[in-house]
Amino acid sequence: MELQDLNLHNNMLLLEKFRADFPALTSHNVYLDSAATALKPQAMIDATVEYYGHNTATAQRSLHQDALQVTATIDQTRQNIADLLHAKSNCEIIWTRGTTESINLIAQSYARTQLHIGDEIIVSELEHHSNLLPWLIVAKQTGAKIIKWSADIDELSRLLSARTKIVAITQMSNVTGFCPDLAQISQLVHQTNAVLVVDGAQGVVHHPIDVEKLNIDFYAFSAHKLYGPTGLGILYGKQHLLKQMDVWHGGGKMLKTASFTEFTVEDLPYKFEAGTQNIAGIIGFKATLDWLTKWNETQLESYITQLADYTESKLSQLTNIQFYSVKNSPIISFNIQNIHHNDVAILLSEQNIAIRTGELCAKPLMDKLGCHGVIRISLMPYNNQHDIDHFITALQNSIELLT
Repeated sequence: MELQDLNLHNNMLLLEKFRADFPALTSHNVYLDSAATALKPQAMIDATVEYYGHNTATAQRSLHQDALQVTATIDQTRQNIADLLHAKSNCEIIWTRGTTESINLIAQSYARTQLHIGDEIIVSELEHHSNLLPWLIVAKQTGAKIIKWSADIDELSRLLSARTKIVAITQMSNVTGFCPDLAQISQLVHQTNAVLVVDGAQGVVHHPIDVEKLNIDFYAFSAHKLYGPTGLGILYGKQHLLKQMDVWHGGGKMLKTASFTEFTVEDLPYKFEAGTQNIAGIIGFKATLDWLTKWNETQLESYITQLADYTESKLSQLTNIQFYSVKNSPIISFNIQNIHHNDVAILLSEQNIAIRTGELCAKPLMDKLGCHGVIRISLMPYNNQHDIDHFITALQNSIELLT
């Protein structure tokens, strides 16, 4: 299969312009580790440098012009994210440090006060540790029970009961690329009055989400997966759930009044945002979201699907390869028989190719797959056929050295 077989000629100029926005890419390196963290566009970098270099003001505190401008930018970014997720209100958008903290916040502020001995939390086998460990912790705290689920719809129907209080599922597996049917899952979950928590860390990048239409109760993702800065997360929660939740962190700007005997929390969303926010991160992410509006998302995802198909066809020509990922996914996980995955990563790194290997923070899923780790490459629209050809050649060289 050659480039012309991908029917990309009409889009090549667009794709080259997209790629040119990422200064980390050079002719000497190939980045295939975007599921770990996406590369950053120049627009995000410029906005962050501008803030630190010319306007390092805080937000929601000082009344000078720079501080007021920063506060306005943060408020606008919150609205942009509400629009991105199709949330009913921007007060349903909470700033956190990442997907991990967002899910821990749900576990400690919502689940810990709602769960009792014998209640059940259904967690799929697909989950990243970030959508498993917080539930294990809160189950131990409350006497609730974790129920393992294969992510099969029919099995979910059998597992759901009056004891089910929470169902936790990924939007897209970081190992296999599998995307559960959230519409069906949500319908089943809400028939039992349970709460649906969706980890969108991988999915938000490739699949638009409508939290209202899908009736999702909580949704979490990290900015750095969506071309944004590290250290910034987003938690969406239905307003009535957020209102009834206790605060988890205490500190500045999450309260209305305080004394040595009591305090009164702020209104949503501020009651969950104690302390100084990641201001530079939020400003950088606003620039990222603004930059993303320049591109046709459907066109970009169509290109990734074609590039994934091209990659899989090349990999399939290798001997002793075992795939773990679904077809045409931007996440491609595999192993080479009798070769350790980490050995492959080291040799590829020496050839300036970045991939991810290991358990991918998904040990239970690795146990289910019957392996101790995988080789994972993950694609973004800034990747091209040259990247894949270079990767395949380097992989073949590595296999020859290791056999």
